[in-house]
Amino acid sequence: MQEVRHNWKKEEILEIYNSPLMELLYRAATIHRKQHDPNVIQVSTLLSIKTGGCSEDCGYCPQAARYHTNINKNSLMSVAEVKELANKAKNSGSSRVCMGAAWRNVKDGSEFDRVLEMVRTINKLDMEVCCTLGMVTENQAMRLAEAGLYAYNHNLDSSEEYYKKVISTRGYQDRIDTIKNVRKTNITVCSGGIIGMGEAAKDRAGMLVALSTLNPQPESTPINALVAVEGTPLEKEKPVAIWDMIRMVATTRIVLPNTQVRLSAGRTQMSKEGQALCFFAGANSIFAGNKLLTTPNPAVDEDMKMFENLGLIPQKPFTKKEQPQTVEAENSRYKSLGENPKWTRPEYKIERNEKSRKKRGG
Repeated sequence: MQEVRHNWKKEEILEIYNSPLMELLYRAATIHRKQHDPNVIQVSTLLSIKTGGCSEDCGYCPQAARYHTNINKNSLMSVAEVKELANKAKNSGSSRVCMGAAWRNVKDGSEFDRVLEMVRTINKLDMEVCCTLGMVTENQAMRLAEAGLYAYNHNLDSSEEYYKKVISTRGYQDRIDTIKNVRKTNITVCSGGIIGMGEAAKDRAGMLVALSTLNPQPESTPINALVAVEGTPLEKEKPVAIWDMIRMVATTRIVLPNTQVRLSAGRTQMSKEGQALCFFAGANSIFAGNKLLTTPNPAVDEDMKMFENLGLIPQKPFTKKEQPQTVEAENSRYKSLGENPKWTRPEYKIERNEKSRKKRGG
């Protein structure tokens, strides 16, 4: 097994990121082949189970209520709706369903109880279940684990320094604390970030420092390319160059050798050849389906054709970790505590976020 380091320095990672591309690719691909089957890709489907109306000011996100982005909002889906969509995802080749709700944090109550039932339902379909619901407490994480949750996604987004130029309504440490709460259970961690938000290479390296120093490191790390949505503070950012994406994937593979590196948002802007180089560099997971929450994504049949051309095979569910056991609600050891915790609200404002809010008249 490749040695896993938790003491990476930003300067070291930056040196790797900026190394000659062919050397970088060779080093990353070598590690990738030692730790993973290079022809197997984990395929997930992302469902937006509650869209829009979020109270946060994340500068990249069209679901923030304070920005005018014309997305189609919806209240929390029913368990039956989610089951139907999960079955469709399974039939199209996905081994995991990731459910996203536009919440700042989980609040105990009927809606969270419904999400727990969604988790139970999908786990019984013999699919891996992932949720991204915002910040969670230890007890809430325990309840998700009992329901059969396989993974919890909570991205760090960027380096701690650059994060303050993108988000002001929740603190970086709250994200770390949420991951720590998840780690107290048997749920795996999915955590990564976004490139193309105006950050420098040092910020990309800083994000990898933060992820690599987590012990254990995340089992899954999404690398997203910003999809600039009109109405958001980052609407004028230029698309990420494919070479930057390849470098980021390769560097992530070197720093997080055992992690599944997920080629996430922004794939519609990438050529098939560019994606192939990302797979060669160490990406071994994608999101399938026409939409990622609210942004476009390649069609499933398009991805399957690409897999066929590249000789790639979808990963079967529960390959990396055995299937969690579902505990029914009436047998649950962990009960609702009526939690509605007050997570951090940093006392600073971001100028470009405020300008976008005022354009909307918010």
